Amino acid sequence: MTDYDLVIVGTGIGGGTLAWALRDCGARILLIERGDFLPREPENWNPTAVFSDHRYKARETWETPSGRCFKPGLHYCVGGNSKVYGAALTRFREEDFNTLEHKDGSSPNWPVSYDELEPYYCRAEKLYRVHGNTGDDPTEAPRSQGYPHNAVPHEPQIDRLADSFRKQGLNPFHLPLGIDLGNQCLRCHTCDGFPCRVHAKSDAEICAVRPAIDSPNVSLWTNSRAQRVVVHNDAVHALEVDCGGERKTIQAGTYVLSCGAVNSAALLLRSDGIPNASGMIGRNYMVHNNSALMAVRPWELNTTTFQKTLSINDWYLGENEWPWPMGNLQMIGKVQASMLKSARPNTPLPMLKYLANRSIEWWVMSEDLPDPKNHVSLTSEGRIRIHWQPNNPAAHRQLLKRARRMLHRAGYPVIFSQPMGIETNSHQCGTLKMGNDPATSVLDPYCKMHGLSNLRVVDASFFPSSGAMNPALTIAAQALRVAEQMIKSFP
Repeated sequence: MTDYDLVIVGTGIGGGTLAWALRDCGARILLIERGDFLPREPENWNPTAVFSDHRYKARETWETPSGRCFKPGLHYCVGGNSKVYGAALTRFREEDFNTLEHKDGSSPNWPVSYDELEPYYCRAEKLYRVHGNTGDDPTEAPRSQGYPHNAVPHEPQIDRLADSFRKQGLNPFHLPLGIDLGNQCLRCHTCDGFPCRVHAKSDAEICAVRPAIDSPNVSLWTNSRAQRVVVHNDAVHALEVDCGGERKTIQAGTYVLSCGAVNSAALLLRSDGIPNASGMIGRNYMVHNNSALMAVRPWELNTTTFQKTLSINDWYLGENEWPWPMGNLQMIGKVQASMLKSARPNTPLPMLKYLANRSIEWWVMSEDLPDPKNHVSLTSEGRIRIHWQPNNPAAHRQLLKRARRMLHRAGYPVIFSQPMGIETNSHQCGTLKMGNDPATSVLDPYCKMHGLSNLRVVDASFFPSSGAMNPALTIAAQALRVAEQMIKSFP
């Protein structure tokens, strides 16, 4: 039996940021991580090790309602999925916090407005060293402060591509990125999807967890998996944790789950006595409608190394031909042939090399609308089961159509696209949505669980909607907002 003032389960963007913000408040804080520190090794930058051998991916499988097993795109390590993310740290648009009508449904309003979250977005951008240019993006919401660092500059071919888009009447902008450009970052081709071997990526381990555990008030347990929340008299009484095969019981004044939208919901579903008046625990699972797009100019080599610097939001909120929201386009890290081989094993490697050497790659992202039928459940054996059918497909098709058209006009005659399936869940959110009414939500606007006095959930579980932007910065901003309120309860 161990005793703390605060226990945080999970060290990703949510848990790591919260620990950082509370490190000097005087509370005795325990961070729990089911994995370990991700090693710094040559394989960090080896495409075969990362994409074909899945060296750093979680060693577990989930299943669909039909019983098909799949490997989720998760990484259990200090820093969580942020260790391999592309470090795109974008704010949600102001409209994302309000009710937004789509062709195939409605995106609900949040109990927190953009104006309420905006100061915390500024703080999160400083913490995660975000590089961007204010005013580039026509959909950008009002800002009280500029970006803490200037945008990462385009390489020559990407600069010419941006000029081509501007000639088409579009408004390309520099994608906000979290990297240590002034010191460590090499702007290499093994960033997006890879661990950073020189610790230049602004992930939760480097920016938040390591500074937090430098405080004498913060302890970290690795290789420790939370198994069950113990509830007594409308409060969490204890947390049961498996530490290397040994079951330990932890008691604290306050508990925070930051395990990710699926695992936080699963932990509550495994526990007895959890209040669920809304019936929404595990419901409204969202992951975005995503497609990867590869545009090839057969007569020109792409000599770009650091490609992920350009984004397009011209169709984020719709246009005259299609007045409903469509989503975001952003470049991804330069794809290499060995990375394509893991997705297309039957295609000869020389062909993949030819294509990869002449291509640019994009991520096409549209909103996945909340639907209670899309949810997380547990099998009788305790395995995680994901019930998910993509919705809002018309918007995604429209966005793909416009992406293809702009790239054709920019001189790329050959375009391939690949929709992402249930395995691509890096943007998972919504399973424990926040709201003011306990009858329709699981968490209050400060992420405290309705019906339990001392349990909060600070990860993308709290999202009422998914928007069509990367979720990490919004998680970090809300973690800072929650921390500010929590500080008042500590001596």
